[in-house]
Amino acid sequence: MTDSKKRNQPNKKNQPNKKNMLDPFAAREAQKYDQPIPSREFILSYIEKRAKPISYKHLALELELVDDGKEALRRRLKAMERDGQLIKNRKGAYGLMTNMGLVKGRFSAHRDGYGFVIPNEDDGAGDLYVSHREAGAVFHDDEVLAKITGLDAKGRREGVIIEVTKRNTSQVVGRYFQNNRIGVVEPAGKIKKPILIPDKSSVASTQVKDGQFVLVKIVQQPTKHTQALGEVVEILGEHMAPGMETDVAIHSYQLPNSWSPEVLKELEKIPDHVQKKDFSGRKDLRSLPLVTIDGEDSKDFDDAVYCEAVKQGWRLYVAIADVSHYVKPGSALDKEGYERGTSVYFPNKVIPMLPEKLSNGLCSLNPNVDRLCMVADMHIDREGKITRSSFYSAVMHSKARLTYTQVGAFLEEGKKDVVPQKLLTEIQELHQLYKVLKISRDKRGAIDMDITETRIVFGDNKKIECILPTQRNVAHRIIEEAMLCANVAAARLIERNKLINLFRVHGTPNLDKVEKLRGFVGDLGLNFTRAEEPTPKDYADLLNLIKDRSDRHIITLVLLRTLSQAVYTPENMGHFGLAYKAYAHFTSPIRRYPDLLIHRGIKGFLDKQVVFKDLEKMETIGQHCSATERRADEASRDVMDWLKCEFMLDKVGEEYDGVISSVVQFGLFVELKNIYVEGLVHISALEGDYFIHDSVKHLLLGERTRVQYKLGDNVRIRVKNVSLDERKIDFEFITNKNIKKIKGKKPS
Repeated sequence: MTDSKKRNQPNKKNQPNKKNMLDPFAAREAQKYDQPIPSREFILSYIEKRAKPISYKHLALELELVDDGKEALRRRLKAMERDGQLIKNRKGAYGLMTNMGLVKGRFSAHRDGYGFVIPNEDDGAGDLYVSHREAGAVFHDDEVLAKITGLDAKGRREGVIIEVTKRNTSQVVGRYFQNNRIGVVEPAGKIKKPILIPDKSSVASTQVKDGQFVLVKIVQQPTKHTQALGEVVEILGEHMAPGMETDVAIHSYQLPNSWSPEVLKELEKIPDHVQKKDFSGRKDLRSLPLVTIDGEDSKDFDDAVYCEAVKQGWRLYVAIADVSHYVKPGSALDKEGYERGTSVYFPNKVIPMLPEKLSNGLCSLNPNVDRLCMVADMHIDREGKITRSSFYSAVMHSKARLTYTQVGAFLEEGKKDVVPQKLLTEIQELHQLYKVLKISRDKRGAIDMDITETRIVFGDNKKIECILPTQRNVAHRIIEEAMLCANVAAARLIERNKLINLFRVHGTPNLDKVEKLRGFVGDLGLNFTRAEEPTPKDYADLLNLIKDRSDRHIITLVLLRTLSQAVYTPENMGHFGLAYKAYAHFTSPIRRYPDLLIHRGIKGFLDKQVVFKDLEKMETIGQHCSATERRADEASRDVMDWLKCEFMLDKVGEEYDGVISSVVQFGLFVELKNIYVEGLVHISALEGDYFIHDSVKHLLLGERTRVQYKLGDNVRIRVKNVSLDERKIDFEFITNKNIKKIKGKKPS
């Protein structure tokens, strides 16, 4: 809702009325808005008590709202409809989704043809299963309205799609094949429905060859009775061409990857070097020995650090590139940054959120040049607590571009010749501060999951040479803790001053998943808290308990799957994983749009201006940024899956040792040791019995033989098949080294 007046100035046209006084969340709404209106909770409760839908006009009348209040209500109802809390019928009346047996959400397709509707509003009942037959009219990621029809044979909520509320697929990438004079494109990724190409009038469609990857524009969406129709608009190239995996992902996930003429025109007006006139009003920190510490292959340096010992502990400076100085609200650069939301990182390519002139140039804290920055200036005591902090605009001059390897070699191996001698004291102080912050982190109970991440090493012609685990040393952790401090300080400023902006929120775990976790670790002889709602420290204690176990990797993965996904939202609900009451992203405005908003909000606060006034709009921005983050992650994973399949293409028939990394209803996923590639042993390949899935104990159990295949089992497999198009690797068992029979009742 737009604030047209200063905060805390009531609008005489919309004074609180008796109905509003009954709202238990009225005080909260009054803090958020100059002209408070009924809360979402109150509206839901009110409509539920009426037991029938009500129009916007009648609801405004019954709630005695006038003028600005009526408009605010209209916008709130629209937002609640968007979020799946309400549904508007054909007569324009609003009703509760649950009362109508309806679910509004996003359709997620499965590679076997069926799918799930993921509700916009989590009602605790889980996703809605949609059969193969019902899924025929929608593409993956379409927004739909579904009706609950009951439970399927596996006890899941089942439903039918009654309306596609928003089509999110306008183009598809896939391989073209000629089939009886009719062109057919088999899509890549999660869209599994073939696209018919009936017309060969376009230039691309007349030149395309069998097996080539093409970009198809959807000219007719699918229905329950007809397939989607498309037109070939671009030929991407041959199936196995180097770099094709990245090109396919870019088009499949519709990632913006070129700059508009408007953006290029704005870039021309931005100077190549920092202008001295821009130093006005900034603190001059050019004499401060700030340094950047990043990976060897990094090209954009958006953070620099400096630490000094003081009487009560340490003073930590975290300087972040001042992107907001160059990217103004409403500009073409700003609109492009918002659309992209985040930079996307592939193994052999980066799609930046902002053009390289900024990301690798003016907004990169390169050594030995002046740069504009925003600084988080923090005092931290010997208990690791931030006792006070301030933010300000500054100009800096990085004294060195250091790498994690260099700093790690100095701190862990004592090699003093790998970093400049004049910086040794500063680096040692950073290390001392890190040790204190690490103790504080452990006391706080932050979850530190040591998940093995991998990187791909390319050889000639961009072909994979090997897949290696990434190594994290003490330097990585020093910078991580420094960035956490800056982000926490920014969140506290936003929270304390009631500014409208985006928090980074990580919710509490799903309680059903937590209960299954208890059962799983209990079978391993481990105890997990019996409290109804676990704390971050409960997770941290369990991780500490398993740190020396050979199966810690598998247990950690199970822990990870119980946690929710972090999102951006203007409502502060804390960060469960990091065990913070308030957390925001301040440290990477080059590559994350929410960080840019935080910079603008803090600058506005320092200038005594309210930059963001519309809470509902900020909610929408948060949802968009969360969605672009998911899109980037999915695209990156898709490329990794492709490359891993390509790596295994010539290894069909070979044998490897592995460990069962996931147990699902349709089989077992096995991760190969020292190769970091995962494949599926389908349940149909488990001979000699009918196997039942136990989701609590993470195992498949033979109904007759009582043979079990469980999470963490060491196995020997043979590579049976590799499908690059489906990003799928099939294994078959040679031996299960932990195979055994168990006694007792059948799992429920």
